[in-house]
Amino acid sequence: MTKGRIHSFESMGLVDGPGIRTIVFLQGCALRCSYCHNPDTWNCHEGTEIDSEELLKKIIRFKPYFEKSGGGVTFSGGEPLMQPEFLLEMLKLCKKSGIHTVIDTAGYGTGNYDEILKYTDLVLLDIKHIDNEKHKKLTGKDRIGSDEFIKALKANNTKVWIRHVVVPGITDSEEHIVKLAKFIKGLNNIEKIELLPYHSLGVEKYKKLNLPYKLEGIEDMDRERLAKLEKLLNNNLEV
Repeated sequence: MTKGRIHSFESMGLVDGPGIRTIVFLQGCALRCSYCHNPDTWNCHEGTEIDSEELLKKIIRFKPYFEKSGGGVTFSGGEPLMQPEFLLEMLKLCKKSGIHTVIDTAGYGTGNYDEILKYTDLVLLDIKHIDNEKHKKLTGKDRIGSDEFIKALKANNTKVWIRHVVVPGITDSEEHIVKLAKFIKGLNNIEKIELLPYHSLGVEKYKKLNLPYKLEGIEDMDRERLAKLEKLLNNNLEV
């Protein structure tokens, strides 16, 4: 029995993998993304301590709901890979219980990726930026930190959904989208690609936590502009 720390628990998620999902938000993250909606997940020592068997019981309680829809459990965060032992234990327990497993991650963890991916049905891979320096400015870390996880993804041929937040003036240039397409083409087993529009709904949480919001003044992403970038991305993926 392994203990971990969770930030929160959502029983009826609809956008974090196939079907209805039970979502477990794990505590702790190495990145400090400028647009992060959950800065209260950053500190790995906060949140609620729980053991693996207790958490499994909570998940199984909702199995009748998510199972009918082809859903399952999604481990998100924070960054779930920051608690590798706890995550691995939960993935194993879920698979033993016949539950579909998803990890929502930026690929910034502490290792043991091959073992973790053995029990992972799908990875939602959040690509922050393609350019290394701009990645560091946006998240506080360079892109190199996720390379090991991406290598493991390829080696294990894990199913992947790509997610990328499009921020005005930061990740919304045509040049950037073309580079993103080139990067994605270097991966394998990609089932879905989502460009997510930046929005500023998380600003109030920063005020409550007395944290500076780095993207103050940046407007929400225009939907028409996003649609054009989606078309550009798809065109470049076909080349």
